[in-house]
Amino acid sequence: MNFLALIGRTLISFFQATGHFAWFAAKTLRHTVTPPFYGAQIGRQIIDIGYYSLPVVGLTALFTGMVLALQSHSGFSRFDAESAIPTVVILSITRELGPVMAGLMVAGRIGAAIAAELGTMRVTEQIDALTTLSTNPYKYLIVPRFLAATFMMPILVLIADIIGVFGGFIVSVYSLNFNAANYINQTWEYLEVSDVTSGLWKAATFGAIVALMGCYNGFNSKGGAQGVGAATTNAVVSASIMILISNYLLTGILFASN
Repeated sequence: MNFLALIGRTLISFFQATGHFAWFAAKTLRHTVTPPFYGAQIGRQIIDIGYYSLPVVGLTALFTGMVLALQSHSGFSRFDAESAIPTVVILSITRELGPVMAGLMVAGRIGAAIAAELGTMRVTEQIDALTTLSTNPYKYLIVPRFLAATFMMPILVLIADIIGVFGGFIVSVYSLNFNAANYINQTWEYLEVSDVTSGLWKAATFGAIVALMGCYNGFNSKGGAQGVGAATTNAVVSASIMILISNYLLTGILFASN
């Protein structure tokens, strides 16, 4: 009976947390489309989330493309199919690796930062002070981060796609002795607009997930410094898991006809 009670408490806690998060997300979306809007806060978050995330996303994409080219050559050489490497690199980067790797990197950097910042504001009662001053904390703190992450993630992923494909090109041409012109021609031949746009749709979804999970855990943190640390960890872990789950679901939807 104790085992069944444990399962019951776990399920109840899970559904309570899910419902609480769904209500939080619904309130965020409602405040996103209703005035007032804090343009200065949105601009600051665009710089923090987008511009300052470029180095880590760019480096990740570069070495991902380089490793992908090396591993593809190692596998395809067994079947004399090295000519397929440009196709594999461009499709893998634009469809999957670009959005997912960028999403996970941003979750680790931005999700943790958002949760830590809002968690500190919560335990030091700064959020309560905003409410006392008739400032809606959703509009002032959460909506700018949500809009900035949702808007900037596709831009980051587009840049990551270019850098990742360039990394594969460098390795293929200068290490695997591919002809540069043939590599570029084959890359363009098999690249379709839908490959890029599908990755950008994923990126926007991942950006929204990172912002929501960071804001949710930080906004609802409690228990002082220990609670802020737990909120930061939960934000990164939950955002990473949701990115992987949503990536599978979106892949099934976007490429179901293929």
